[in-house]
Amino acid sequence: MGNLTHIHREIKLIRGQQVLLDFDLAKLYGVETRVLKQGVRRNSGRFPEDFMFQLTEVEYKSLTSQIVTSKGRGGLRYKPFAFTEQGVATLSSVLRSPQAIEMNILIMRAFVLLRRQLSEYSEIQERLDVLERDMNVKFKDIHEALKYLLQQEKKKLDQKQRKRIGYK
Repeated sequence: MGNLTHIHREIKLIRGQQVLLDFDLAKLYGVETRVLKQGVRRNSGRFPEDFMFQLTEVEYKSLTSQIVTSKGRGGLRYKPFAFTEQGVATLSSVLRSPQAIEMNILIMRAFVLLRRQLSEYSEIQERLDVLERDMNVKFKDIHEALKYLLQQEKKKLDQKQRKRIGYK
């Protein structure tokens, strides 16, 4: 489970998709990033845009401000590739080492775990929204009741303070 948690932390949300970056995948698979990219370029037909994409300049700058990527040689030379869950699954057919296959299984489990957690979060959020709506209705009812009681009290006070006509 420790490996699963580590992989889970490496998954990033970019363009509304859960992705793993090429240098993180290379680390997990035990290969150099250039070897991973080379394998992807040789099999580029297997990686359509919804499986893998290269980060834009803006995404890359945003990413480098969030994570430390420098290796003492000035950091990354090229914008990294981002692999979706389907891209990671396809990557296992490109990198055929036993470690890559084993790691690929763990990565798939991490994606499933993350999807399950997001689903649970959505359910909790939905329940909170329902509770909030119910509480708003109840608070509105309480507010109306208090307002009515204050008006009744004001009428009684006004009645006592009015100038009486007749016998004193």
